[in-house]
Amino acid sequence: MYDKITAPTTGAKITFKNGEPVVPDHPIIPFIQGDGTGIDIWPAAQKVLDAAVAKAYKGKRKISWFKVFAGDEAFEVYGTYQYLPQDTLTAIKEYGVAIKGPLTTPIGGGIRSLNVALRQIFDLYACVRPCRYYPGTPSPHKTPEKLDVIIYRENTEDIYLGIEWRQGSEVGDRLISILNKELIPATPEHGNKQIPLDSGIGIKPISKTGSQRLVRRAIKHALLLPLNKKMVTLVHKGNIMKYTEGAFRDWGYELAVSEFRSECVTERESWILSNKENNPNLSLEDNARMVEPGFDALTSDKQAQMVEEVKTVLDSIWESHGKGKWKVMVMVNDRIADSIFQQIQTRPDEYSVLATMNLNGDYLSDAAAAIVGGLGMGPGANIGDECAVFEATHGTAPKHAGLDRINPGSVILSGVMMLEYLGWQEAADLIKKGLGDAIANRQVTYDLARLLEPPVEPLKCSEFAEAIIKHFG
Repeated sequence: MYDKITAPTTGAKITFKNGEPVVPDHPIIPFIQGDGTGIDIWPAAQKVLDAAVAKAYKGKRKISWFKVFAGDEAFEVYGTYQYLPQDTLTAIKEYGVAIKGPLTTPIGGGIRSLNVALRQIFDLYACVRPCRYYPGTPSPHKTPEKLDVIIYRENTEDIYLGIEWRQGSEVGDRLISILNKELIPATPEHGNKQIPLDSGIGIKPISKTGSQRLVRRAIKHALLLPLNKKMVTLVHKGNIMKYTEGAFRDWGYELAVSEFRSECVTERESWILSNKENNPNLSLEDNARMVEPGFDALTSDKQAQMVEEVKTVLDSIWESHGKGKWKVMVMVNDRIADSIFQQIQTRPDEYSVLATMNLNGDYLSDAAAAIVGGLGMGPGANIGDECAVFEATHGTAPKHAGLDRINPGSVILSGVMMLEYLGWQEAADLIKKGLGDAIANRQVTYDLARLLEPPVEPLKCSEFAEAIIKHFG
């Protein structure tokens, strides 16, 4: 089956049923050490993960690690341009769940990004990035503890699909010509718009299937959260890109009120229900006026549509959602992308689960991570219906490689996400406690130590792992 690797002789495969993992007590899990500082952070992370599993389950459960190769290490083992060898792809597909350190994007070889390639090959459509604060972590914000969000980023579509043509290419020029001469003029809403002839051009596909399966996972996650965190916010720029990002928003709402009707309420529905609860004799028109402050300035047709919306909501869900029942359900709302960047800084405690498309999610997850300690503390997961890959979210930082100084927090916390995905919450909680206590006691690596007041002597990468284990209790 394999050319240059050998699977462990002990352990069993993780399988999938209805998109969820079925996990044996001794799963075989492939790991990619990663390039650059992967040589330091992966051994530290593996040590912490193994210690937590051993302490939590007293030998009943154990991970059998399976080393596979990608990036520069694969190039050395497999030869020219073998940055993502078939051995590695076969192992990840066979065993279902994998974890990886940071990978270098190769120059040449036909792969734009190894990370993107893995997501597309295994249809890992949900990039999940939790951003929460561990007390004692230095932050540029005054109240970073107020931010506790989980970002669900669609992982396979949008402009990151990589369908684009450079300026001056034959296909690019031909496509611009067709658009300018035939397709744009045939669509009256585009007016006299034209694409400059010296443009590079790319395609931004947003599908209903891709959007709804992402939102479905986000809502399922929100259902498991405490009552005050049961919220999913659809993040989009639909006010400008109406048929892609606007459609993402609309398809998200459609999914929520069809598949999760008994468990979800939209923000507008909650306003309508709340208005009637506060004043049972409120007319439909007055209810609509309270939902839409500019109601009286609308045309009569728009006013009629608003009144009909209120009537439809009350007729369809008053019995199931009214009289305060909606308050224990998952709230689904939406926010414009540029607005949410401001609001996670000014009103972070108003948000919980953020669901968005690929490009928005890339920006948003890094911005949120900066508030709570940076990418060194930012875990990530890429999840599909039959595979999941957990990963450090930062770069390879080759100048620090082999110096035993880099923060392993990102890959350790990605391991926490993996344990939670496996259903091994007890082991995950040990690591979160150990890491939090280590930071609170100012036992940190150089990236955090230099920002503390007063500064402290930093721990080595390996020493930080040992400190986390000691704080398991």
